[in-house]
Amino acid sequence: MLTILIVDDDPHIRELLRFYLQKDGYRTIEAGDGQEALDRLEKENIHLALVDVMMPNMNGYELCRHIRSYYDIPVMMITAKGEIADKESAYDAGTDDYLVKPFEPKEVLFRIKALLRRFQMINEDKIHIGHIMINRNNYEVEIGEKTMVLPLKEFELLAQLANYPNRVFTREQLIDLVWGHDFTGSDRTVDVHIKRLRERFSSKEHGFVIKTVRGLGYKLEEMK
Repeated sequence: MLTILIVDDDPHIRELLRFYLQKDGYRTIEAGDGQEALDRLEKENIHLALVDVMMPNMNGYELCRHIRSYYDIPVMMITAKGEIADKESAYDAGTDDYLVKPFEPKEVLFRIKALLRRFQMINEDKIHIGHIMINRNNYEVEIGEKTMVLPLKEFELLAQLANYPNRVFTREQLIDLVWGHDFTGSDRTVDVHIKRLRERFSSKEHGFVIKTVRGLGYKLEEMK
């Protein structure tokens, strides 16, 4: 389930957005200002942020710049400030979309879907799962500000499982997908690599777990 962060100091706007987003199948996290939003971003796996501009403690422009510096998610600003200069400031700060209040909730929904589609196309080589990002371009795993480099087969195995969360893969399927059809070794090779991945990603801070499905194989699940 995709998680959307709603950042607005008006509780009525947050309630309205929460209602329509949850009705459309999204999970929502809320923050009343930019500082609170940073805390939510640090603790939750957020896929998109809806950000107001005029807020206490940290305004939407500052928050957007911070998101651009430390996170790889799309941002949509929803604000009453509708002048061209305001929009220019928002796009300079790094927003991906800009919607002026009052807004039609259905328009928010289809803009979100378009942003997520576009973002997925641009970042198809980046897999976000739990609190990590798997980068297929440079074969690195990013955990916050830390970077981890895995042995190639461990990386490919993790990427395969993370790309299809909750899907069960048999050992035979994983052998074909990761090692190739011409692999002549034992399917227990999968077990050994799974064990190593579990040892590397054993902390709750990583936000996911690789589970054994008895009699079938393995699946990766995000922690709730």
